[in-house]
Amino acid sequence: MLLRRVSVPFVMLLLSGCVVGPDYQKPDMPLPTKFSEGSTKSDGDVTQTAWWTSFNDSQLNAYVDKGLAQNLDILQAVEAIAQAQEGIITATAGAYPSVDLTGSDAVGSSAGEAASTSAHKLTNTATGSIPVSWYLDLFGKYKRAGEAAEAQLGQAYASADVARLALISNLVQAYVNARLYQERLQIAKSNLASRRETLKLTQFQLDAGASSRLDVAQSEGLVNAQLSSIPGLEASYRAQVYSLSTLMGLPAATLIDQMNKKKPIPMTSATYASGVPADLIRNRPDIRKAEQALAAATANIGVSEAALYPSITLSGTVTASLSASHLAGSNGLTSWSFGPALSLPIFDGGALRANVRINESQARAAYLAWQQTVLDAISEVETALAKVSRDGRTVSALRATVASYKEALDLSTASYKDGATSLLDVLDAQRSVSSAEADLADAVASMANDYVSLNVAIGGGYAVGSK
Repeated sequence: MLLRRVSVPFVMLLLSGCVVGPDYQKPDMPLPTKFSEGSTKSDGDVTQTAWWTSFNDSQLNAYVDKGLAQNLDILQAVEAIAQAQEGIITATAGAYPSVDLTGSDAVGSSAGEAASTSAHKLTNTATGSIPVSWYLDLFGKYKRAGEAAEAQLGQAYASADVARLALISNLVQAYVNARLYQERLQIAKSNLASRRETLKLTQFQLDAGASSRLDVAQSEGLVNAQLSSIPGLEASYRAQVYSLSTLMGLPAATLIDQMNKKKPIPMTSATYASGVPADLIRNRPDIRKAEQALAAATANIGVSEAALYPSITLSGTVTASLSASHLAGSNGLTSWSFGPALSLPIFDGGALRANVRINESQARAAYLAWQQTVLDAISEVETALAKVSRDGRTVSALRATVASYKEALDLSTASYKDGATSLLDVLDAQRSVSSAEADLADAVASMANDYVSLNVAIGGGYAVGSK
């Protein structure tokens, strides 16, 4: 009998080490050794690289710092981390003993033994009990649930990093675009002044009989066309500034006064590097998030498989009762009970096994989603590389174009004053200069934004200041 009392708990402890379901294995897939326009040199950990500082713009640097500290999407993601941390406790709490305390107190009376008497006994009864239960995790249900919860915590951390990377990307690009529209506004106002000068010259020549009313009307048309473009550029500029404010967790228009102090479109002389595709698995937070989703799905297979097996719960209760009467004195009673309860699934219409198959399918889908995330990341880097490696040539060509058109405008204006050319030549030259200058500003901004896109695509900078 003594041997039996010792061996039964020992066997239960051995069974508690049995965990069903597959153990998580890190996903893998074949990757190219380099990007098509990259090198075979790894960049290592780029998550701590503050690449935006290469623009040498202290205002931009301050905005990024403030955005990382105050952005509401990031702060919400941090709260999700706190929730996931508590989720580990709730997911695994069932594996520990549960102890409750209940109590009650009642006052009652009963008639005396003699029917003729009006005496009554007053009785106060206090009762307390301590129910205890312990689910024996024989097949690792709560162990796997804990693994799933830990993976969900990993997802929450990765989601916060995704939010940080998105903040950096959106904020720097909004800043670049705001400076672009400032530049475009300056170009538009400069061209407006030039066209007004041409209109004055044409009006002067009309008064002198050297030109026609048609020439004046054409000049007026170009002035009004340039005027019409300015309100849209002003609205676009303000929209970018409002976006900057919101990204930093500030009311819209908070930064207008600061941003109205014109600065050039950010440019960098820093060399760009893409690393190798394998770097992305370590550096990209969205890939890490997808991997943690796979880990959680794998653990959930074990949770559903554990439901196929018997479960044993040890439970007991200790109850104490105390009754007191002002007539009869007091007395007390204590009782207890203890024993195991066995639950064995026999027939459930196939629901439990179907649940296992559902979780297995979800794990396969999570693996496919991880693969897709990796492929999308590689595609983003390839696309950014293709653009950033060519932007410099575009900017150089447009700078030469602007210089040529400005020279043509000067020559055509001088010829028009001398009566050697028509006003149409001057107007065409003005349109060409205006268009080329706008294209150059757009190209400079595109070069900056493509540099941003490349660094975001390789997962750079979101962990700055975290260590």
